[in-house]
Amino acid sequence: MNPDLFKRRKQTVYDLICDDMYVPMKIKELAIVLNVKKEERPQLEQILNELMEEGKISLSKRGKYTKSEEKLLTGTFTAHAKGFGFVTIEGVEEDIFIPESKTGDALHMDKVQVLVSPLATGRRREGAIVKVLERGMKQIVCTYEQSKNFGFAVPDNPKFGQDIFIPLEKSKGAVKGHKVVVEITKYGKPGKSPEGKVVEILGHINDPGVDILSIVRAYDLPVEFSEKIMRQVENVAKEVSEADMQGRMDLRDTMMVTIDGEDAKDLDDAVSLSMDGDNYILGVHIADVTNYVQEKSALDTEALKRGTSVYLVDRVIPMLPHALSNGICSLNAGENRLALSCIMTINPKGEVIDHKIAETVIKVHTRMSYTSVKKILEDKDEEEIAKYRELVPMFERMQKLASILRKKRMGRGSIDFDFPETKVILDAQGKPVEIKPYERNVATRMIEDFMLIANETVASDYFWQELPFVYRTHDKPDSEKIHKLSTFINNFGYMIHIGSDEVHPKELQKLLMKIEGSPEEALISRLTLRSMKQARYTTINSGHFGLAANYYCHFTSPIRRYPDLQIHRIIKENLRGKMNERRIRHYEEILGDVAKQSCETERRAEEAERETIKLKKVEYMQEHIGEIFDGVISGVMEWGVFVELPNTVEGLVRVADMEDDFYHFVEESYEMIGERTGKSYKLGQKVKVCVQGTDRMTRTIDFSLVAEEESY
Repeated sequence: MNPDLFKRRKQTVYDLICDDMYVPMKIKELAIVLNVKKEERPQLEQILNELMEEGKISLSKRGKYTKSEEKLLTGTFTAHAKGFGFVTIEGVEEDIFIPESKTGDALHMDKVQVLVSPLATGRRREGAIVKVLERGMKQIVCTYEQSKNFGFAVPDNPKFGQDIFIPLEKSKGAVKGHKVVVEITKYGKPGKSPEGKVVEILGHINDPGVDILSIVRAYDLPVEFSEKIMRQVENVAKEVSEADMQGRMDLRDTMMVTIDGEDAKDLDDAVSLSMDGDNYILGVHIADVTNYVQEKSALDTEALKRGTSVYLVDRVIPMLPHALSNGICSLNAGENRLALSCIMTINPKGEVIDHKIAETVIKVHTRMSYTSVKKILEDKDEEEIAKYRELVPMFERMQKLASILRKKRMGRGSIDFDFPETKVILDAQGKPVEIKPYERNVATRMIEDFMLIANETVASDYFWQELPFVYRTHDKPDSEKIHKLSTFINNFGYMIHIGSDEVHPKELQKLLMKIEGSPEEALISRLTLRSMKQARYTTINSGHFGLAANYYCHFTSPIRRYPDLQIHRIIKENLRGKMNERRIRHYEEILGDVAKQSCETERRAEEAERETIKLKKVEYMQEHIGEIFDGVISGVMEWGVFVELPNTVEGLVRVADMEDDFYHFVEESYEMIGERTGKSYKLGQKVKVCVQGTDRMTRTIDFSLVAEEESY
């Protein structure tokens, strides 16, 4: 049928069904009313199906067609490089899938109206974008390319999906290969490219540091602090005054240390430990940043806007200016410092039987590193033990207490995923020279254990006081994902008990303990992690599933996380007896937005950090093309198999390149099976791969599988 005629017919059918005089009819009755001939019946069915998919009409259980009650929702569109996308509705967990043909002129991060289809075509809701309400991306980082009479910019973000036309007079003198920030002036429409102008040239694609700077700009990470803020910081005292120390608990004679990485500059937590009979007196002392960051000041507003410090491979973008975070707020050894201390009495069973939260003044005795403490406790290094002889007994008690706390936490079901983080070593030019897993040792775990118990203790205290607060919560997994995990692990002879459609964290912890050291450990660990939800900041305490904790918050890092800074302010106001009804109302009004902003900036920081690591991994593997490595299959998708190397680098073996057979993806068992040979590749399987190529633009690495005999 002629497309125009089909379109007119479709409108006629829709108008008839929407007519107030219309009586719902079946397809046979509609065909009679519309005078549709027998051979045209398939076209009528096609029209009705399209109208249903668009959400314009509905089909009753009796097979009668009626006008849909249109369900328009507003959300944010997340595009995919392949053309389709998803709309996220605030407060709704499940995204709405948007097929490529239904995205309209929406671009990545646009605020849109979406019509949800009443027709369930798959496992998730589908919809069509009917209107763009607000453009999400005003500026975008691109690589500039030049033609004879015009320029065009290729977005770094593949989700943007279209090159941007740049008139020569708006190129700012950019040349081929420049990394540029482009401001979009016209957003285009289907079939027509967006237009823009170059507003900043970051440098050439091969210049040192430009690659990371491009990611910084792409995620709109604020780098410089305004003059107003820096003037405010200049007025902050360089030393703690007697007036500042007035009314505080004086702990300067208490033996305490900081334990951090060798290159850490912002030291925001110190620990102390003494004994009272068989009970441990553990002090966790946190820098009192709120003393220098007043509520609603320019500095506070900027800290909330940033939400968190961002740790990229070659730089840190701090939440607070270095003059504060590395200066008066850093718990440097031998210096008087203001702190907020949580001092806990813990019995030999690991139970906190008493605690005190107080404003204190402290003086750190010694700055320790994780490496030094590990040498003392784990390696029994005689030289290190002699060097810190005075502190060794305290470290040994700390190790014992940490073990007790960890055992108690594990006993209630706390889940510990020990997937290695990546450490990238760069040379002076920013080029990666080594990539390796970040080591967790006895010292890092000990500090983790102490920070966890302090966070739990503070959260429990303020929950029972029923005061406005910001909690760190982690919801239970979706029952559907847990049932799917349960079905899968049955294939390996494991099971988890699911009661009332919920699973207790202890069940998942027991599962991880059972699979430890088994061939399927990597496979099941990854699937268990994927079944979990993301932790977030909330004003309502719903507990922390992963830690099996009823109460949890972030109290221990106010230099680098805004939620910690915010709850310090609440705690201090309460300790000073100023938490009256007016202040309670004030916090009830603002904390929802603080939690929301903190979640968003945390996600942004995590994504930027992940992208810089991916970029450096690609750059590193460019030097190893053609080399063979041992690896483990870390993901199986219909388009290929992901393989992770021992140094945490991950690459893709495309199914199209698996030429020894025709492979089918089996979703239920997460494996790729050869049609002729029956050969299978599944999650957690050890394989050998050859590095085939890298792509800096998409930050991807291509592998090919190597047969055992080929590797010798």
